[in-house]
Amino acid sequence: MERKERIDALGAVLLVSLAMVMGLGQVFIKMVNAEMGPIFQAGPRSACALPLVLAFALITPKRLSLTDGTLLPGLFCGCFFALEFLLLYTALDHTTVSRTAVLFYNMPVWVALWAHFLIPGEQMSRVRALGLVLAVGSVALAFWRGGSASAGALKGDLMALGGAMCWAAVPYFARMTRLSRAVPEMQLLYQLGVSAVILTAAAHAFGPLLGEMTLGLWAMFGFRVVVVVAIGFLMWFWILKHYPASDMASFGFLAPLSAMLFGWLILGETITWTILAALALVGTGIVLVNRQG
Repeated sequence: MERKERIDALGAVLLVSLAMVMGLGQVFIKMVNAEMGPIFQAGPRSACALPLVLAFALITPKRLSLTDGTLLPGLFCGCFFALEFLLLYTALDHTTVSRTAVLFYNMPVWVALWAHFLIPGEQMSRVRALGLVLAVGSVALAFWRGGSASAGALKGDLMALGGAMCWAAVPYFARMTRLSRAVPEMQLLYQLGVSAVILTAAAHAFGPLLGEMTLGLWAMFGFRVVVVVAIGFLMWFWILKHYPASDMASFGFLAPLSAMLFGWLILGETITWTILAALALVGTGIVLVNRQG
């Protein structure tokens, strides 16, 4: 398939579907957290998804190598990936899905901010700077609870924001090192392999690992492994390869919107005006930050 100059019908369907999957996946994380330790849930998720991604890469086939100079940066990115999901999964144990989504999906803003200061030729225009200001405003709104926030909820909000920063560090570091030469599947294998080891080992320090897991909870866990990680991540890489990133930014608000809607429908979470306003700001900010020229 040739690279497209604009998002067509197929691209739009894929992006909307991916956003729905990601939003539903966050709700499932919170539900499974009730009977499976958050960190323990994240570790086996990576371990189970790794052979699926590896099988896909071998069948395709893709060039996989540990001796092409990508090993060290790959391991380093894997550590950021592990910390990202340690923070995300724990955040969902303390705060709501809707608040986590708004804070976590601020990731593109942090990428643009670091690129402005650290990558020559990536300085922001006035329009992109306005997008950054709006996105930062969304963070401020998301944190504002009218003085009613508990210590645990505030801790969850901070973890979601920290997870977004770690997520942003992965593509930034990959771009600035030899890891950029590796195929997306190889990059994902590094991230899954390192995070599986780190998160599974660290889980023992964060309380009980397993409670009374039901068939429904195991199905939700399986959905995260197969649909969100193995299929979803590979689909994202495929979309990046065939469609312009600047056009994809206009769909950036769909993932937090999807998480918010599923949190309301399935968990009965309250959607406040501050969260809706924060969602509008982060969506606008992401579009402006990703504008070219």
